Amino acid sequence: MMSSGPIVTAYYFFLVVINIHPWFDPRYFIPIAGMIIGNSMTGVSLAVDRLNSEMKTKKQQIEGALMLGATPGDATLNIVKDVFTSAIMPTINSMVGMGIILLPGMMTSQILAGLSPLVAIEYQIAIMLAILGSVSITLFLLTRFGYPTYFNQWDQLAETDPTG
Repeated sequence: MMSSGPIVTAYYFFLVVINIHPWFDPRYFIPIAGMIIGNSMTGVSLAVDRLNSEMKTKKQQIEGALMLGATPGDATLNIVKDVFTSAIMPTINSMVGMGIILLPGMMTSQILAGLSPLVAIEYQIAIMLAILGSVSITLFLLTRFGYPTYFNQWDQLAETDPTG
């Protein structure tokens, strides 16, 4: 599941956005895929930590909603939304300050190598959008398929730490 977002995003980015052949050219693949995968991993770690803590702290609220007839999805909807929002916020915040407050490494390297600053900015924007897409897809899949692991086959809140 964690690899779905980066794979789909990298595939689209290499074949459609920058249109390189072969798409797995190490000169492009290693740095770009590394940025996409690294940011997705950060989002996943934040989401898993937040989901686990929210399920623990709101256990009584979830059980109360289940007793009133809510489905597990309905009982955890606000938690899932909060988890997604908190996990994607660092990616959005890094996009807000890009180019104004900080100059990302890739863009700075391209400018120092002699590339036009406008072209370097275009590449950086494309990379940041690829990262946002990858993190969004990964977090969507994690939150969509992550919360059911806290419930048993009878839709009861089984335990608050399904990892052990």
